[in-house]
Amino acid sequence: MWIKQERKKQAVENKVSVLIIEDDKYISNFICMSLEQEGYRYIKADTGQEALRLCNQENPDVIILDLGLPDIDGIEVIKRVRSSCEKPIIVVSARQEEGEKIRALDMGADDYVVKPFYMGELLARIRVAVRKTDKSSKREAERIFQRDYLKIDFEKRAVYVEDKKIHLTPIEYRLLALLVANRGKVLTHNQLLNKIWGSTEGGDANSLRVFMATLRRKIEKDTTNPRFIITEVGVGYRFSEKE
Repeated sequence: MWIKQERKKQAVENKVSVLIIEDDKYISNFICMSLEQEGYRYIKADTGQEALRLCNQENPDVIILDLGLPDIDGIEVIKRVRSSCEKPIIVVSARQEEGEKIRALDMGADDYVVKPFYMGELLARIRVAVRKTDKSSKREAERIFQRDYLKIDFEKRAVYVEDKKIHLTPIEYRLLALLVANRGKVLTHNQLLNKIWGSTEGGDANSLRVFMATLRRKIEKDTTNPRFIITEVGVGYRFSEKE
């Protein structure tokens, strides 16, 4: 009970707003009631066009998105939102295919929950998204990153392992910096290719695996049991959030 009261207090104090994009009235109302009980402010949209308008107008802290909308496919909504907004997007969809999940993540979704779902789980994922947003704001001003025996000086573009400076190629450094900036979040193969090479045509998944393997050999003590760069099989990579 105390934990629940604290969560509600934090949500109210922080005035966290959630945009719910869902055309099923029952599910939409259920999510709204649950958010209200937890102290969140919510905004509702049942079409993609309305969602895009409210996203620009209300600037929500978190977006919950169903993919099966009546006017625009949810994947297209993610694409349009990401062209101007970096707020976390949690997809809540009945689509269970791996390909759909990868497409949503590739377009910029931060998380994916399959229907039917437990409200407790969705609330937990919203809290995670809010925490990551807060951390991302702090990371923008980050100059030195230190985790165990790994240290990165972003101003000098220097990387140290056990206080010894190591040489990284420009691509290896950009990959590491990108993963660290998004630590805890899975970056798909296509996202990494687009960020590093500018498109999926500048590199391919095999080249990416080679660069990751080389990077791991330089910063990991045990490449078979990596401490920092974690492979999400068939999807991409993430930098461990474990302190």
